[in-house]
Amino acid sequence: MVRDVIRLQPSGAYAANVMGLSDQVPSRIVFLTDGPARKVKIGKREIMLQHTPPRNMATAGRKSGTIIHALRDLGKTQINDGVLAAVRRFITNSDRAAIRKDLRHAPAWIADLLRPLTEPVA
Repeated sequence: MVRDVIRLQPSGAYAANVMGLSDQVPSRIVFLTDGPARKVKIGKREIMLQHTPPRNMATAGRKSGTIIHALRDLGKTQINDGVLAAVRRFITNSDRAAIRKDLRHAPAWIADLLRPLTEPVA
């Protein structure tokens, strides 16, 4: 029997750490969810599930969602050539089309940064 059917999306600092955009390991791992907010204990680690509006879950479970949330957490002022290079390494050729399609769910400034990184490689 399935108890809950929820979607999860790594949030903020955790997404940035997963992508290698930040060396800081967040003290709390937070996932956004369209289900109820709660704490889940796995071993000694506590994971926070934070309820969020549907617009933040549009790309849940996809690489584009992780990228969008990581960049949003870093903020415009922290994005530099090194961050963009790390994002470029995180995106594989097979990811490009899907990420390009999901840019409509990203804030305009993030979409503007990602669009060139998702162009087909000649």
